[in-house]
Amino acid sequence: MPLPQQPWLHDYDISVDGPLTIVAGRGGDLGAPGTGIMADDRRVVASLELLLDDIACVPVASSVIGATSDYWSAARHLGDPGPDPTVEVHRHRTIDGLVVTETITIRSRNPTALSTTVTMLMDGDGADVSSIKHGQVGAPRLTATRAPLGWSDERHHTAIDIQPAPAEVIAPPEGGLCLRWPIVLEPAGSTTIVLTWTIHRRQPTSFDADAGSRHVDWDPELIARSTTDRRLSQLVRNGLTDLRHLTLLDPLATADIVAAAGSPWYLTLFGRDAIWAARFMAPHSSALVAGTLRSLARRQALVADVETAAQPGKILHELRRSSADSASLGLPLLYYGTIDATPLWIVLLRDGWRGGLSDSDVTELLPALDAALTWMKDAVAATPEGLLWYVDQSQHGLTNQGWKDSADAMRRADGSIATSPIALIEAQAYAVEAALAAVELGAAFGREVSDWRQWATDLAERVRDRFWVGTGDGAYLAMALDGAGRPVDGVGSNMGHALGTGLLTPAESARVVDRLLRPDMLRTFGIGTLSSENPGYNPIGYHTGSVWAHDTAIAAAGMFRAGFADQAAVVAERLLRLGEATGYRLPELCGGEAIGQRPVPYPASCRPQAWAAAAAASILEILS
Repeated sequence: MPLPQQPWLHDYDISVDGPLTIVAGRGGDLGAPGTGIMADDRRVVASLELLLDDIACVPVASSVIGATSDYWSAARHLGDPGPDPTVEVHRHRTIDGLVVTETITIRSRNPTALSTTVTMLMDGDGADVSSIKHGQVGAPRLTATRAPLGWSDERHHTAIDIQPAPAEVIAPPEGGLCLRWPIVLEPAGSTTIVLTWTIHRRQPTSFDADAGSRHVDWDPELIARSTTDRRLSQLVRNGLTDLRHLTLLDPLATADIVAAAGSPWYLTLFGRDAIWAARFMAPHSSALVAGTLRSLARRQALVADVETAAQPGKILHELRRSSADSASLGLPLLYYGTIDATPLWIVLLRDGWRGGLSDSDVTELLPALDAALTWMKDAVAATPEGLLWYVDQSQHGLTNQGWKDSADAMRRADGSIATSPIALIEAQAYAVEAALAAVELGAAFGREVSDWRQWATDLAERVRDRFWVGTGDGAYLAMALDGAGRPVDGVGSNMGHALGTGLLTPAESARVVDRLLRPDMLRTFGIGTLSSENPGYNPIGYHTGSVWAHDTAIAAAGMFRAGFADQAAVVAERLLRLGEATGYRLPELCGGEAIGQRPVPYPASCRPQAWAAAAAASILEILS
């Protein structure tokens, strides 16, 4: 038997609103591997097929952004048999929290009346999203009820409403539903059917978050109008619309919004992802900044626990909803295995205060700030080298605990893989920036800060002594140190995260900018994760040659803050080019090489992904 494979998403349409996402084929049908209507990380509708006379319609065009998707198909077997379709099928689908509404309009352009039978086949399986992601199949179809129409799994009940009611409803014992409507299409006439799926939670989970899209404080259209560049305007409009529909209300305090990481695999709270999305959006949304800070502070670790990688003061890596979800991932429900979320949280607090968070908002978070700073200081002091290191002590957590968290991400110049313990260059940079943020916040709120300025200076000196490799014009920052203290000297995008943090001198920043702009790193659509000259390079490797939108945007923003505005514009323009080639909807990542003038998709990439969508705001700042 072949091994299960993760479904590829690049040919699917993905819409989302809060905890519910739909992954559909180009015609709007569900049923191919990886597709379905998924609520709270469970697939509530596994297949959905629209037929006319038991014949599938032919997809012609589709459009999807945020919570809305539209499909145009043709029923080629009806009407004129020539090349011009005379029967169109339009499907308009919207998500509003845990409610999905689909309006199907069948329109005839035929000169004479036509008769046909509309059939809808649908079922649910209750499969958890992590099983779907890992390509596991075979979940039994759920038994449907006719009155009321719907089905249930252990966590949800899916109620189905249909207008007009079908002439025939078949609910076979093996599960699913078959619905039929005989119709007559008059010349220039049409028939409309409206289906509504309403998802009811039956069993509470650790993160029953509702959609936050009605609570955001930014208007994508208004922000998009701030540029006269048509391409940039469309990228901002789409990106910030997607981000709006990726927001969740924190179930522990429903006045707070936070961005879920991405659809369909990561539609939950990830510390690092949420923080970067909020940082990109800081000029436009105090609500997202404040909600992210508070939501993560509420879950800040209080005690040490090897199994969850928790340590007092640490900010979480990810939060999953159920034991089934966490079991298939091999991680605890609440997992703290990240080296960078804690210093990044500190920096976001500084960014939020600079951007207009009230003094009372900041004061409320000062105890969490103290705990985060203590964790950071103790973590550095616990190592002989005086750096921020990670290692998985549980033997079942993440091998790598920076944003490049795949097992093969840390590459030496010879292509070999470095294993933990690892000290990432970007983690040191974030720590320096966090210490300087503590100085700034301390000065504003009457707190002792002198030690943190010296702490940042000392850490920067240790980095300067250990991370630079090569000489003269060939010098660059290693992506990390390994457990023996040797530089992990593969040329990677990691060094771009050090720009604009306070870690580097102007001359050092210039070296980093120069290295990132060389052809082996700066690709057609952004900065590559790994140099194309590295023996381990793979243009569609997850972290070994691909281009990530947020990674490129972080480097561009760092260049901009460090005074390299022209170079930042060059890099931002590459992302704009990527947006133009992908329907102005930046993917999580794409291949590091182009085919003609188009990017090679990373087939399993999430779309939308919060930090990719939010990167549009950073691009706007650089190019405006």
